[in-house]
Amino acid sequence: MHADVKGFQEGARIAKLSVGILLAIGISEISVGQLSGSIALTADGFDSVSDAFISFIVWFGLRMSTKSPDEKFHFGYYKFESLASLLAAVGMIATGGVILYESYLRFLNPAPLSYTSAALATLVGAGSISLSIALYKRRIASRYHLLSLKTDANNSIKDGSASFIVFVAVLGSSIGLLQLDAIGGMIVAVYIFTVSYVTLREASLVLLDAFHSPELMKEIENIVRRSEEVKGLRDIKLRRLGPFITGRIQVVVDGNMSVDEMHGVVTEIEGSIRRHFPGFRHLIVTVVPSSAQEKS
Repeated sequence: MHADVKGFQEGARIAKLSVGILLAIGISEISVGQLSGSIALTADGFDSVSDAFISFIVWFGLRMSTKSPDEKFHFGYYKFESLASLLAAVGMIATGGVILYESYLRFLNPAPLSYTSAALATLVGAGSISLSIALYKRRIASRYHLLSLKTDANNSIKDGSASFIVFVAVLGSSIGLLQLDAIGGMIVAVYIFTVSYVTLREASLVLLDAFHSPELMKEIENIVRRSEEVKGLRDIKLRRLGPFITGRIQVVVDGNMSVDEMHGVVTEIEGSIRRHFPGFRHLIVTVVPSSAQEKS
């Protein structure tokens, strides 16, 4: 099985598992939040439910990414992963807006909490489980360079750390600092907006075929120029294709080289770049014969 297909399948498996776990956490938090009267715990519960929905979108996107190219999508379905990230970010923004509004209303009219022990225990459990599954998702995302699963992992980390912040807010509210509960809800909303912004920015750039990574461009240029047969570098064009990178590189070689020698240069450069950067899906290197004065 190819590594990229295996990566999509492994990512889809953990995303699907995450849906059930986060949904269970969210329902538990909302139930206990309503019982205790904590807006922060209820907000954290809705945040977990939205995370479950986001994991579902990520699962769908990764499943679509394993489909082979066809007569409609000639280059495959890889960008469905980036589209899934974009949709997930939009959902997160909507959730954050509702949480911020409800928390603001509670801040203006604070109320004492009840069943605080149950609320605090729920938050500790929710935070611990969310962080555990987030770290596992991040390992899989880093191993296979999966943008949407990385986004999902960051979202779960946000969710887990938010649960512990809400824990402090509920604890403070239980000892008389009533408005801390509402502040905890506002902090959850800010977490959501922050993750949403980063996700929107990265996914939008991929979908628009933008590529901005000066460090990577410089590293590739250095690899190309290490070849003794390369007399100059005309052009490097890169774009993202889902979690992968595609590229076209044009190099200048001695005009007296034979076709076989030029082919050897192309093979050498492509092999070197792929060894250094496994994330390349398609790489085309072309050579341009040139005279000595075009050396650079």
